[in-house]
Amino acid sequence: MQALGGAKNHAIVLPDADLEFAAGHLTASAYGSAGERCMAISAAVAVGESAPLLDRLREMALATKVGPGRDPASEMGPVVTQAAKERIEGLIGSGEAQGATLTVDGRGLTVPGHDNGFWVGPTLIDQVTPQMDVYREEIFGPVLSVLHTDTVDQAIALINANPYGNGTAIFTSSGEAARRFQRGVNVGMIGINVPIPVPMAYYSFGGWKDSLFGQHHIHGPEGVTFYTRAKVVTARWPRLDHAISASFHFPTAS
Repeated sequence: MQALGGAKNHAIVLPDADLEFAAGHLTASAYGSAGERCMAISAAVAVGESAPLLDRLREMALATKVGPGRDPASEMGPVVTQAAKERIEGLIGSGEAQGATLTVDGRGLTVPGHDNGFWVGPTLIDQVTPQMDVYREEIFGPVLSVLHTDTVDQAIALINANPYGNGTAIFTSSGEAARRFQRGVNVGMIGINVPIPVPMAYYSFGGWKDSLFGQHHIHGPEGVTFYTRAKVVTARWPRLDHAISASFHFPTAS
């Protein structure tokens, strides 16, 4: 299962970010809609010291309420099909087999009274590298992979090396770091302390690189352009009682 255009959305977290704010929004953006949306954050890049962030992400993943969508207490429902469930669980297992640390394992989750649901719980995988399948594949499920870099520039380079460029985000209190990020990252939609950077409808929605099909994005002016064939009309309405001589240069409005 793959979202339209493909996506592997990253969020980098700097040491100066508000820990509670960043962890809460990462949790919601990774596990909301069971991770089955093209704008979900599926890769968190921790810059510098990461232990406090990982501890809080683990606590929040374990506290997420999983249940049927009709239950007002549910924060996350099942995935869409049995095939999707098996694929997601297979990629979780591959991450562990390839050397990642399975901090929270959502496989084997059961929800009382709903034994036939396609349940996969919030999953947090630490020490992920770009070579692992759990990073390279678009999982499209409630799985948050955590990678580590020492600097913002290394995090930007990691994101730019990924073939997808749909959405990305940065959590920081530094305007300088945010400017460096937004100028340096090759991604179509960028959030600064905004985890799901979906613009208003009158702006164009869409990514870069392998997250874009064709020449235009959807919504906004580019969406109109896709359905439009331009026609250019050059007209003049001269006064008949005012002599206008023809010339060999480009016409003017006189």
